[in-house]
Amino acid sequence: MGQLEIRNLVDYQAVGLSNYMTNETKQKVREFYDEIGWRREDDGNYQNARYEDLRPVSREYIHKTRLRVMNGLMPTGRFLLDAGSGPVQYEEYKTYSQGYEKRVCLDISIQALREARNRIGSHGLFVVGDLANLPFKAEAFDGAVSMHAIHHLALTEHPKAYAEIYRALAAGRTAAVVNGWHNPLLIRLAEPLIGWMRALSGRGAKRKREWLDEENPAGTFVQKMTPEWLKKEIGSQMTIEIKPWRSLSTRILRWFVRPFGGRAFLKLVFWLEDAFPKFFAENGQYPLIVIRKP
Repeated sequence: MGQLEIRNLVDYQAVGLSNYMTNETKQKVREFYDEIGWRREDDGNYQNARYEDLRPVSREYIHKTRLRVMNGLMPTGRFLLDAGSGPVQYEEYKTYSQGYEKRVCLDISIQALREARNRIGSHGLFVVGDLANLPFKAEAFDGAVSMHAIHHLALTEHPKAYAEIYRALAAGRTAAVVNGWHNPLLIRLAEPLIGWMRALSGRGAKRKREWLDEENPAGTFVQKMTPEWLKKEIGSQMTIEIKPWRSLSTRILRWFVRPFGGRAFLKLVFWLEDAFPKFFAENGQYPLIVIRKP
């Protein structure tokens, strides 16, 4: 039944035109996630989880921000597209498709899809593919999510990825995209304080990471956007709404949120994000971008 459902969704002409296996940057991303990012470590988490704050003090805040994706999705439908699904690694991610008959996981990493199949089983359909060249028919999906995935494309390909999600989305439906801003205001304000705290702790200045540095294989290629770029390049092509997802980066959480008083501080941050959504959506680290198709 799963293979038949996939055949009904796939646009075979689009499959023939896809070039995802020949692009060098995408090859590097795929190799990273196949070999490193979606491998489990000794603590049971995926290697990629090191980019998240998994401490108990931050758990409630992280949990509630992940559930904000539901604010950008219609709760029920037949097929939900998970564009750049990874292994559907967190329990909250599973809730996005709980009102849908099937979750169609698309990822460039075969290892990601193996893990996703282990986690969601028969609720999922699994497709190896390219975010910028979706191999699906127009209006095939009643909803779509994309979590921290589009930023693995070169910025010049971001418009194509958004356009492909829009094309695959059924009329009258919505998609929810989470990505990070490039150098947002809250991060710029926090960095001098982090530098001062590093100096006090004797750790010194941190060398800026180069995402494709051969001597630093822990990361992979990322290019992020700005609110101005998003509004100009994407908002001019489709109806979008920028909402807050999580304004505090993992770096800020780890430096400033301490066990004593940390939970209360994060409750306040979450309340402020809801009370002043425009400010925190555009000046915090991670926006929730809601696409609406008329």
